[in-house]
Amino acid sequence: MSKVNVFEIKAKLSEYLERAAKGERIVIYRHNTPVAELGPVQSVRTEPRPIGPLPGESIFEVPPSFFESLSDEELDLWEGKGSTDPLTHTPSSKVAERKGGYVGPDGGRRRRLS
Repeated sequence: MSKVNVFEIKAKLSEYLERAAKGERIVIYRHNTPVAELGPVQSVRTEPRPIGPLPGESIFEVPPSFFESLSDEELDLWEGKGSTDPLTHTPSSKVAERKGGYVGPDGGRRRRLS
């Protein structure tokens, strides 16, 4: 394991990347304090990940009740309309509403300078 300061890493980055790719671990110091570690990537996947369940695991079956409509009460709860809990209640979005603009401490509005 090598110990190197930030200035040297910046000056010779390519050299240290090659050393790290060969398996060397390099600790980067700033003002005699370790701040980062440079090392090789453990493994790179060459084949695509398999799609579907893990080998030996059962396949999950979606029950027919999943596709049934929610009652109005359940739908309101999902949308936050029926909740009185202030931690879970999300008010309707007011992003598109236009505010009146900035009002200064004296009650006057700022004008745009041309």
